[in-house]
Amino acid sequence: MKKILIVDDELATRESLRMILQREYQVFTVSSGPEALDKIREGGIDLILLDVIMPGLDGIQLLEKIKAEYDIPVIMITAANTIKTAVQAMKLGAYDYISKPFDVDEIKIVAQKVFSTHDLSKEVEYLRAEISKTYGFENLVGATKEMQEIFRLIKQIAGSDTTVLIQGESGTGKELVARAVHFYSSRRNKPFIPINCAAIPDTLIESELFGHEKGAFTGAHNRKIGKFELAQSGTLFLDEIAELSLSTQSKILRFLQEREFSRVGGAETIHVDVRLIAATNKDLETAIKARAFREDLYYRINIVPINLPPLRMRKDDIPLLVHHFIEILNRKVKKSVKGLSEDLMNFLVQYEWPGNVRELENLIERMVALSNQEFLTIQDLPIDLKVKDKARQSLMKNKAIEGRIAFLKATEEFEREIIIDALKKTNYVQTQAADLLGISRRILKYKMDKFGIESD
Repeated sequence: MKKILIVDDELATRESLRMILQREYQVFTVSSGPEALDKIREGGIDLILLDVIMPGLDGIQLLEKIKAEYDIPVIMITAANTIKTAVQAMKLGAYDYISKPFDVDEIKIVAQKVFSTHDLSKEVEYLRAEISKTYGFENLVGATKEMQEIFRLIKQIAGSDTTVLIQGESGTGKELVARAVHFYSSRRNKPFIPINCAAIPDTLIESELFGHEKGAFTGAHNRKIGKFELAQSGTLFLDEIAELSLSTQSKILRFLQEREFSRVGGAETIHVDVRLIAATNKDLETAIKARAFREDLYYRINIVPINLPPLRMRKDDIPLLVHHFIEILNRKVKKSVKGLSEDLMNFLVQYEWPGNVRELENLIERMVALSNQEFLTIQDLPIDLKVKDKARQSLMKNKAIEGRIAFLKATEEFEREIIIDALKKTNYVQTQAADLLGISRRILKYKMDKFGIESD
């Protein structure tokens, strides 16, 4: 139940307000400013009804103190001859004022309005904080040189309206990067509108992007506002832009050149202020050669390219990502998983991750949800992943046997993996790793240099 504090030196006023509000709220009353401050310091007060005229510390002085230290909405209580003072109070931060004699319904309505508005404000603050967690760098995990360079680039370009092209395999986090660019820009409080170009039929994509007028085609019973208009003053993210038809590409090119478009079936020219971020998992230069993508559009969107490396090329980030996902999922599914066994972590680092970061996140979520242990082990891996990995190892053997890769190359890859495992198990103490492998430290050092294995 919401708590209301009534501050008035007149007993009759305090009791009248108590009777009006006590059915819906928990009501406290005090007769002076100092008493009010003591009650406020105890905490828990959600709304203050404050008389303008009081002996000693008057309502205006008390309002200034409250606003300087607390985030509590205040409604001023005023008589007819102190309306000007109430208006002054609102300039100082009071939410509203009520005048004597009281209208019962008015008091209830004003109180309800305060709580709904204040609660909404708190919710907006909370959601913005959550958005910061979700789309800030806290959720873009990576210590490798490639990822650190991407973080630097995001910060560098976020403040401009430059068009960005994000390239990378499926599951590498292209939308997350696009949202980070938007979040760190001056448009962060405006819309971020994502659209997956591959998920919408070619016959409907132009209507989705640019909107349509009533009667523009069969089934167009009403005017529709497109994504470009919805993204006004914000960011439009075109994921899988390579899937668009050449006709739609030409209209996007026109928008980038003129910053205007027309709805399907409409004659009106519409101007919008929208930043465009595009993404693709295809090689656009190859698509240009195949005449599947417009070269002029490519140069328009490729002003600032961001290339996301696949997870198999940034394996040093896998332990960081694993612990990041576990921390999030513990809160999400109310578990207390502390980490992974060494053999499971080794498996995850060595696995090729065709689905990239998305596949890793889904796997960790599955294991955390199903496990009742503090540490995940190799036994928690789903059977299909174990089968896939055995198939990969078998394929490597078959390739060597069939001559598709040189036998020496296959054995070298296997030898390199064993040496790295030994070094990790001994914290890169080479003498201990050599003992573990049954070779001399000199031979180990020779092998490390041969295979390009770093010493730490």
